[in-house]
Amino acid sequence: MNILLIAIDTLSARHMGCYGYQRDTSPFLDQVAQENALFESLYCQAIPTQPSFTSLYTGQYAITHGIVAHGTTRQLNEEAPFLSTLLQQHGYTTCAVDNLSSHQEWFTRGYEFYITPRQTGQYAQATPWEAYNARAIPWLKQHKDEQFFMFVHYWDPHTPYIPPEEYRGLFYEGDPTDPSNHSLDGLERHPLGEQWRQWFDQHLMPGITDAEYIRAMYDSEIRYVDNGVRQLLETMDDLAIADDTLVVIFSDHGEMMYKHGIYFDHHGLYDEDIHVPLIVRWPGVTNTGVRIPHLVQHIDIAPTILDIADIAIPQEMEGSSLVPYLTGKSDAPLYPYLVSLECTRQMKWALRTDRYKYILAREKDYCGGPMRELYDLKKDPHEMNNIADQQPEQVRELEAILNGWIAQMMEQNGLTEDPLVAHGLTLGTGWKEWVETHGYW
Repeated sequence: MNILLIAIDTLSARHMGCYGYQRDTSPFLDQVAQENALFESLYCQAIPTQPSFTSLYTGQYAITHGIVAHGTTRQLNEEAPFLSTLLQQHGYTTCAVDNLSSHQEWFTRGYEFYITPRQTGQYAQATPWEAYNARAIPWLKQHKDEQFFMFVHYWDPHTPYIPPEEYRGLFYEGDPTDPSNHSLDGLERHPLGEQWRQWFDQHLMPGITDAEYIRAMYDSEIRYVDNGVRQLLETMDDLAIADDTLVVIFSDHGEMMYKHGIYFDHHGLYDEDIHVPLIVRWPGVTNTGVRIPHLVQHIDIAPTILDIADIAIPQEMEGSSLVPYLTGKSDAPLYPYLVSLECTRQMKWALRTDRYKYILAREKDYCGGPMRELYDLKKDPHEMNNIADQQPEQVRELEAILNGWIAQMMEQNGLTEDPLVAHGLTLGTGWKEWVETHGYW
């Protein structure tokens, strides 16, 4: 069985038709989901990009592998289990069409072929899906007769949201520069300040005042990259390898639009940011229209792929195989709750159950948000009504569970201090300097 792992960076499940979004942003992905298996409740264990992908590859919580922030100077332990390395050791020809190596060197581990497409402009995030398929498709044609593991990492929905011109009218009608529209008021609180507004003026349209226009451009980027996934999977049909290839489609994190004082960025442990898609096509096994409602997380993906490939899952991996869900042999929940963290723009922990989301800050955030937040997800799925003050008993109960989990994991990993506090914010007051120096965020 070949394996094709597709990441669509910054893709929120909340902006896809198969997850109930009202706009037709993802027609092909919706079709793939309808014909195969869709996990309704994958939540990020750590955000943003680097912690999330490190958890994906290692099958470990960030508190275990130690990468809790984007742009960290810490290095991943050489002994950490790594999906691509394990597959290569078991005879797979491994290839990544990706640029994560420009972030951290460990993302090249286990790859015989590591192809970084040419960047468009200053930022890799602006490189369109065509550049990735232009490298991935010839490689597939050349290696189709080998047992392969290919990772393709698209970036299109990532800021600065630059869809082709013909896509820009799909989801927006009106005047993006209407002076009476004040929905972008407050954007200056973003750590990049006025520079953040200038980004959108430069890449989209000068003088934007309507936040809905920017949201529409994000949605247009999703519609655009949907065509890239279609082209890649149709190529596999043309090469007659689709029936022999496991396909796993996911995202590392979502995107906040303009709630909670966060404008078009991927921080904040709200569901719009940490609820991401997971679609699995396992030929001959997954049935049409299977939807798995139970809580799962990125650390489950590597064990699942190894299980399908009939490779022993290392004990060091902390995730669980999702194969019993895919084969219909189990419908029992794996987790009573999930824990998420971030330590890049904000320093926070979150605990999510089927009913509640509890967010605990270790340091005041730049938006001036509360140190404790509680949301009743059944009554308030968009997390707009913080009820922490109204339900102190629920806060105490969930905080005790969260702190207990953190303490247990600290003891298990020989840590003496909360890893977020020990690490400190990566992109805090020096965020502008970081972006200017490194060219990504």
